[in-house]
Amino acid sequence: MPKSKRSQVVSLTKVAKKTREHKTALLTEIQENSEKWKFCWVFEVGVMRNTHLKTVRSLWRGSARIFFGRAAVMAKALGTTPEEEHRLGLHKLSQHVKGQVGLLFTDSEPQEVIEWFDDFRKPDFARAGNIASRTVVLPAGPVMRMHSEPPEPFPHNEDPQLRKLGLTTVMNRGVPTLETPQQICEQGKALTSEQAQLLKLIGEKMVVFRVALRARWDSETGMITEVAGGPPAAEEDSDGEISE
Repeated sequence: MPKSKRSQVVSLTKVAKKTREHKTALLTEIQENSEKWKFCWVFEVGVMRNTHLKTVRSLWRGSARIFFGRAAVMAKALGTTPEEEHRLGLHKLSQHVKGQVGLLFTDSEPQEVIEWFDDFRKPDFARAGNIASRTVVLPAGPVMRMHSEPPEPFPHNEDPQLRKLGLTTVMNRGVPTLETPQQICEQGKALTSEQAQLLKLIGEKMVVFRVALRARWDSETGMITEVAGGPPAAEEDSDGEISE
């Protein structure tokens, strides 16, 4: 008798490991792009969100090539010593490839690149472990969804979820209501998973996705130029590779 398909367990969390062939292909791609483009930038991401990074890639498609993945693999592709560097000066650029960073290959002039990334910022919801950028206190009265336009109260069927996340609500004419003001988070302190979920439910965006340029390599001279200004804090880890 054939085995029932209903009894099969399918894991939705299993992720295939990167193979040696995949890493070799990535090394080759980075080296090929170092021969194609005039400049290579090392950039760092603050508050990593794949959705926003894909937006950056989309907006630069055709005028740049972006790689974001394991720093050790990208550094190896550039070369970490004068003897190993793929092109003149790249081993000095690889010294900046540490932590949550990526590579941007482009022919665009440096000032244009700097100004574009200075302007690109995307507010997003904080996650557990992120530091609260401000204190959020809900006033007494109906608990409101601030992301709706205009803001509207939560429906009655979401009251159990609000209570589970720590709000001391009461039902008033079918609306989850606070009898006194209640603080959700305090500025400067790490968010718990419950606080992060509450902030998302009410529509309070507390973090900003942005890209900070760290250093630039010029293919014509082999010179490395460090970019002034501190990089954004990398608040999350990501070990997946993303390339255009």
